[in-house]
Amino acid sequence: MKQLLSQNVKYIFFGGKGGVGKTVIAAATALYLAENMGKRTLLASFNPVHSLTSVFGQDLSGGVVKQISGVKNLWALEVQYDDIVEKYKTRITNLLKEMLKMAEVSVDIQPLIDIATTNPAFHEAAAFDKMMDVVLKEGENYDRIVFDMAAVANAIRLIGLSKLYGAWLQRTIKMRIETLTLKEQLSFRKEKIKEQIEKDPVLMELQDLYNRYVKVRSILTNPDLTRFIFVTIPTMLSISVVQRFIEMVRAYEIPYGGVVVNMVIPPEEAERDATGFLKSKYEEQQRNLELIRKAFSPNILAVVKQFPEDIVGLERLRTLATLLVS
Repeated sequence: MKQLLSQNVKYIFFGGKGGVGKTVIAAATALYLAENMGKRTLLASFNPVHSLTSVFGQDLSGGVVKQISGVKNLWALEVQYDDIVEKYKTRITNLLKEMLKMAEVSVDIQPLIDIATTNPAFHEAAAFDKMMDVVLKEGENYDRIVFDMAAVANAIRLIGLSKLYGAWLQRTIKMRIETLTLKEQLSFRKEKIKEQIEKDPVLMELQDLYNRYVKVRSILTNPDLTRFIFVTIPTMLSISVVQRFIEMVRAYEIPYGGVVVNMVIPPEEAERDATGFLKSKYEEQQRNLELIRKAFSPNILAVVKQFPEDIVGLERLRTLATLLVS
């Protein structure tokens, strides 16, 4: 892990099965970058069920960037999905209104808005739009941005939109240009219509989105700038999830950064257990750790022990950060 963090990788995504400790690993990584490496760091949570407030013991809610109290160079953002969906809904509503205005047809637009915004993919598109904002706008203000993502299936779909979003925009722009061209051909006042077409707000909005997409896509697929790191625990289910989704990350051309193995029972704790329960779990983990070594070497970044208490507060995060890079 230390070798990866010493590189100029600016955008680090953490994903994995639910319950494997993605948030605390992301938080400890961001803390190490800020305190030990002196990097201006933003920790951005795209997990719908936010935990940064609990992990740091500070109020980080509200959907705005807040500095972590007691830490130089570290800020956090808990993305509020309701807010970003509403803002994206407003943008789509305005686009639909402009498109129908040119058609000069009186239509109740609300059913169209409801169809567009209740689509399950709409929330993911809104989240990806927010991710583009974080990468492009906040990227100018920070040396490193660490992303705490949702459960891995949602995270991969969200990042995968970096490939699908562009294809959709290209088709939409092409359709809009064809519509505008046809209107110009059918109009008797071609000069006036041509002037309107050049200032068409829908086309300008779509082209602006596409330009942003191209920039973000070039960043997310650049291994010098971006890595997606999986967090797993030594259980069969968690291992199989990571194996499956590594291939999906590669299919979307997102640079794979490696694996952090979390919650490993220390041997001394297993030996001290008089009941034999912990020793049995330890032996099971050891078998699974051998599977992890075979499946993921040489891309295992760190193996982190199971702590006897929750990782909350700066001191415990600092201890975890030390283990991550040791």
